Amino acid sequence: MYNPFPYDDPRAVNRPELKEKTIKDITTGTLKSAVRLAEDLVSRLEQNPGKNITVAFDGYTTAGWSRMVNQLSQQLALRGVQMDAIDFYDVYKSEKEINDMVNPYLEWDRKIDPTLLYGKIYHGGYQSMFDREKLSHFEKSMWDIRGAVSKGTGKVVLVYGYGCLVKELRPLFDVKCYFDVTPKESILRIRRGQFANYGDKVARPVNQVIRRCYYVDFEMAVHLRGELLKGSLLDYYLPSDDLDRNQLIPMKTVSEIMDALASYPFRCKPVYLEGVWGGTYVKKLRNLPDTMRNCAWVFDLIPMEVSVVVEAGDAKVEFPFSSFVQKEGEAIMGDKCVRKFHGYFPIRFNYDDTFHSNGNMSIQVHSGAQYNHEHYDELGRQDESYYVVVAGQGAKTFVGFRDDADTDQFIKDIKLADTEYKPVDYMKYVNYEESRPGLQVMLPAGTIHSSGRNQVVLEIGSLTIGSYTYKLYDYLRADLDGKPRPIHTWHGERNLAFERKKSWVRSHIVQEPGTVRSGDGWAEYIVGESDMLYFSLRRLEFEKSIEDNTGGKFHVLVLVDGEKIRIRSVEYPERHFDAEYMDMVVVPADMGRYVVENLGTEPISVHKTMLKDGFEND
Repeated sequence: MYNPFPYDDPRAVNRPELKEKTIKDITTGTLKSAVRLAEDLVSRLEQNPGKNITVAFDGYTTAGWSRMVNQLSQQLALRGVQMDAIDFYDVYKSEKEINDMVNPYLEWDRKIDPTLLYGKIYHGGYQSMFDREKLSHFEKSMWDIRGAVSKGTGKVVLVYGYGCLVKELRPLFDVKCYFDVTPKESILRIRRGQFANYGDKVARPVNQVIRRCYYVDFEMAVHLRGELLKGSLLDYYLPSDDLDRNQLIPMKTVSEIMDALASYPFRCKPVYLEGVWGGTYVKKLRNLPDTMRNCAWVFDLIPMEVSVVVEAGDAKVEFPFSSFVQKEGEAIMGDKCVRKFHGYFPIRFNYDDTFHSNGNMSIQVHSGAQYNHEHYDELGRQDESYYVVVAGQGAKTFVGFRDDADTDQFIKDIKLADTEYKPVDYMKYVNYEESRPGLQVMLPAGTIHSSGRNQVVLEIGSLTIGSYTYKLYDYLRADLDGKPRPIHTWHGERNLAFERKKSWVRSHIVQEPGTVRSGDGWAEYIVGESDMLYFSLRRLEFEKSIEDNTGGKFHVLVLVDGEKIRIRSVEYPERHFDAEYMDMVVVPADMGRYVVENLGTEPISVHKTMLKDGFEND
């Protein structure tokens, strides 16, 4: 996600039943949070006369704690307590040492990577960033502070900085606080110039900051945050997207909120992005701002990009979906899924909207598991699928090569387009299906494909934390910034499955629906299933209602035709979510039996995605 539109969708709110005490334990507002934390620290000092209290402020990449530090200092001073603040950055290695350490993980050859987008996952962790001599001095100083005894009231010593809550340093702190930031806000802060990569004194160009974050900075933050949340190792968790409205929530209360939500069907808060081929359908459907030029991508459920909003009395608590998964992974996904995919939510969902747009998406291809591991040290492959939700006049879905395609000439043509700006008659090479609502196309890694203009497709893909989309041809057009769009023929040529031509496509990845089960006024169909994909694509059709069972595996439901449905637990009917047209809803693995009810009068179609039986053995 390089350029999210700064808009917060107000509709995506979850309302699990919460205890009154849980609701009251949420403090909203940076000043109010500072007051509450100050009162807690003063109480601890009073209970331990003459002793100092040590506090840690750690957080997700781009977290900003300066206001909280200053306001906490002011509140403690009003109560007659001294506070010393220590910048943990003083423990880091020099800028040159850090860059020398991580730059080899980033691709710098513009022939291979013209826009410097790719790299390899860095696994060194925060600990590799620390200067061991400085760290030793810091630890000794902190132990001295903790062991000091004075007459009267002790003081508060606050340490703030990324990585100060790594495992070996946690014993240094009496109070541990974590400032979480949603992925969208992290990127917006980078774009606003509010962040430089760990160790850097000034920021690089924006796209290079984001790339470094993806392969290095975010990677460190995600893993440390997971340890802290899963182990309930914090005293306070602070959702901190709004610097004026930080929330202070005790760890026990966070656990109660997330535990409650994990027993409900829930929806994530979408992220919207403009694009050169962007359309108008979702923009009108969801009343997106007039200031948006178009809406190309709708990240309704890209696991590492979206957030979750929970209504708690008068407050709304927002946290990254990935934080939720780290805390409640087994309940949401099931034990087998957590083990198989290393705790990551393994399927991603978004809409690609080219409705009434000026052209097709780029012609592209994605890489498989072995390639991703060798080149990027990524966990998985990048398979995709398209389900056509809306199709206008002349809409096409491009998939595979034509049977008569000269694929060698295709490669020559796209390279000339990239280097000499020569147009390619791509219709000579690329096969297409006439789009219609309900068309399901599977796109295993290596399959050339594109969503044509004048449609909205529900894109469903396998686990890839990043995005390994190799554009092969993009019609010689400039991007929204006026610059030519990057082409990735070096990677693309190495990943194309040239044998996947029209006849193969028709027999393997564009299937006729097959009935799974049916009854009076309802049926379930398989619309896409392949040995090359670990998820199964289904469609539920009914007049009034249909019952289902997660069987220990999560389901993702999308209302693709109809006005409104209710998804509810059979055993606990109060645990429900009301979804409108094109909403995406996660039904947690632990839910078991559930019912989908029609809240309107027209027939209903719901797209359903689930992990295939035996996925853990693939």
